[in-house]
Amino acid sequence: MNPKERSILTVTCFGHFMSHFNMLVFPALVIPLSKILNLSMAQTLELSFWQYLLFGITALPWGLTTDRVGARPMMMLFFLGAGLCGLGAAFFIDSPWALSLCLGGIGLFSGIYHPAGLGLIARGVERVSMGMAYNGIFGNLGLATAPLVTGLVFWFWGARAAYIVLALLNFAGLVSMVVMRVDEPARAQGQEARSANGLWVPFLILLVAMMLGGFAYRCTTVTLPALFELKTPFVAEWVRGLGWAGVSGNLVATMLTSIIFVVGAVGQYCGGRVGERFDPRWGYLIFHAISLPAVLIMAWTAELPLFAASLVYLFFLLGMQPMENTLVARLSPPAFKHSAYGAKFVLTFGVGSVAVIVAGKVAADWGISQVFSVVAAVTVLLAASIGVLIYRTKPMR
Repeated sequence: MNPKERSILTVTCFGHFMSHFNMLVFPALVIPLSKILNLSMAQTLELSFWQYLLFGITALPWGLTTDRVGARPMMMLFFLGAGLCGLGAAFFIDSPWALSLCLGGIGLFSGIYHPAGLGLIARGVERVSMGMAYNGIFGNLGLATAPLVTGLVFWFWGARAAYIVLALLNFAGLVSMVVMRVDEPARAQGQEARSANGLWVPFLILLVAMMLGGFAYRCTTVTLPALFELKTPFVAEWVRGLGWAGVSGNLVATMLTSIIFVVGAVGQYCGGRVGERFDPRWGYLIFHAISLPAVLIMAWTAELPLFAASLVYLFFLLGMQPMENTLVARLSPPAFKHSAYGAKFVLTFGVGSVAVIVAGKVAADWGISQVFSVVAAVTVLLAASIGVLIYRTKPMR
């Protein structure tokens, strides 16, 4: 990659890291916050509804705005807004309504990243699939780092400190945007650019698939730390037996979650290679199909079998993302790259935010493990929609 492409990937990779870090601090604190706020786990989960809803439904207006004003000022707004709301969450950590409001602000500003950052890669990096893979790796590192860092910070200094750390990292991203030079590609203009590659019916089918994938993704990420804390007590005792006598179940659960998301980062790289070497449509289908047995096992096991199945599931669930993002780039007009990714994330994270409520109700009525029976059913529908997409489109190199 040339220096211009490397500068684009540098800022977008850190932005992707932070967008997911911002959203995964809360799930790692669900059980501790339940005790601090004197709420049930289901009630605590529902405090994050606005965070995940705004993270998703604002993606399209953010994308439309980015198509008009450019990615650089929008990325700066992302870091500044999320950092300020993180400070607010730290200050109001013991007030349910104020904490929910600040969490909503974190989701609102974090929603800028995907349409701004992924559109910038689609327009400015020639090897799109590998660019998405590298970007996805850093997103997964954010997913992996957030529960581990949050668990450690909570263990030493408490929940308030976890959101102070979130704020400081976002402010570091703002400083990087000021210091680094990012040369944006010229945005496409004119009717020809607006209509080119306008495969609207296949793109709508892809949007349905991505919406279902977003539901599965959000159900998984919002419940996984709590699932491990409740379903892996033997693993926690084993860790304590290694000499970590004072380690909490919460910290062990966040460590297991972090390990899984690191493996997911490997899946991102593998997915990028598959998407570059083979037809990304078929890779997209195969990765989801392989994930189905793993998520079914997650619904009915505990301890080490649960952890092993989670490794497999997250490897393929996250590994398909470079191929999915490549398909968005292939099936959207050049003048609307940011808006196309905005439309994607309105559905994947906006509609996916309903998964927060569904997960809370399923966990309260049937147990947290059965959240993954719901995810398995959604995965069947997802694979079917990808099959329709393959039928309606031509082979892709």
